[in-house]
Amino acid sequence: MRVAFLCLGLLLCTPLVALSQSGKPIPPGVRTAERLPPPAGQPRKVSGRRLGANPDQLRRDANELARLAQCIVPEIEQVESGQLPKDLNERLKRIEKLSKQLRHELSR
Repeated sequence: MRVAFLCLGLLLCTPLVALSQSGKPIPPGVRTAERLPPPAGQPRKVSGRRLGANPDQLRRDANELARLAQCIVPEIEQVESGQLPKDLNERLKRIEKLSKQLRHELSR
């Protein structure tokens, strides 16, 4: 009698297990493709994460970086003509520092 109930229980549970596992199988390359970084031309998705720094501070740093980069072009032309501007080295260091800060904040 026990064996009959056990067999009946197994027969009733088997379709439930099969239904819970039915679904479209995922092709092997899909999981690998999900882990790859996006192509160079496409921006990364940040998926709702917050930036570590204040967005206003990031904007100010980016504007300062752009302003400093624009100032470098005429100074390089002076270097080509044989004159070395005294603030060129400090401006280049500041550009490097700002770019590192922005890169660090955006990669978090």
